[in-house]
Amino acid sequence: MKAFKQVLCILLVVLIFAVFNGSIYMLLTGRLSNNFSSATQSKMIDVEKYLPFEEDSDLARVEASLKLTENLPVLDGAAALVPVYASVINAVYPDGSVTYEGGSFSDNNFYGENFAPGSKMQYKNTVRGYKAIVDGETDILFCAAPSEEQKQYAEEQGVELVYVPVGREAFVFFVNKNNPVDNLSAQQIRDIYSGKIKNWEEVGGANRVINPVSRLSGSGSQSAMEAFMGGTEIAPKSPFAVTGGSIGFSFRYYMDGIVENENVKMLSLNGVYPSSENIRNSSYPVIAEFYAIYRADNKNENIKILIDWMLSAEGQTLIEESGYVRLN
Repeated sequence: MKAFKQVLCILLVVLIFAVFNGSIYMLLTGRLSNNFSSATQSKMIDVEKYLPFEEDSDLARVEASLKLTENLPVLDGAAALVPVYASVINAVYPDGSVTYEGGSFSDNNFYGENFAPGSKMQYKNTVRGYKAIVDGETDILFCAAPSEEQKQYAEEQGVELVYVPVGREAFVFFVNKNNPVDNLSAQQIRDIYSGKIKNWEEVGGANRVINPVSRLSGSGSQSAMEAFMGGTEIAPKSPFAVTGGSIGFSFRYYMDGIVENENVKMLSLNGVYPSSENIRNSSYPVIAEFYAIYRADNKNENIKILIDWMLSAEGQTLIEESGYVRLN
């Protein structure tokens, strides 16, 4: 009798674990196995691919009539614009103007850690880059429009920033390639991020919870998203959103030309796909200019000379060959 009770207890424990594991699979694992969520796996830019004065670098190469030899402005910028300002340095600056602590580029240089203090190329990305331009550590910052907090920081420091548009880009939304949804309206996306639409089934997709992914506050894409929302607040995510299919946002060339994640696809917006042609002809609904930004009180004459060159035919060709869209 005692042995029978022991066996019964063991079977009961096994049954409890089986039910628990089955429930976990049904509620979480099973849903995650086909939840279209790999769309937002973050990938860092490989800065080593865009180093000036290296033969194998993936840079736009134009024959520049402008050659600077002294008073070289320090250039910095967003991850998405590293190919642009690295190509500018490669075209206009003398060899040797980009230097590294320890003498060589580090494989762990994800955030520009080992660009030497005297290097004319830096990489601090958007959040640290806006602080650096205000603090006078950088001469020209290549970025999207600032957040309200970044504007406020400049005002608090008594610094006036000058924003010169030098190229055009599309602000895009993307999902996993297996998501059947290919197009959303601007209002549908606002409704998704404000919490009104919560399931892909509501916009013609599968019966999956929507996981609307945001970016770091102060990043160029997050500031662009807040502008896109037009005053509508981005709602806090449901804790169950992680079990659903993701939607994210970024700039077109960062997704299509830099990250090159084959598991994601960009969505058409209001029926228009974010191709270069649709950016050029302004048919895509959300087009953002990106800027060369400098302090109004910076006395380095080469800042304006360099920006004027970027607005010339040669400079705009470099913009286009870097993967972006020229202004004119």
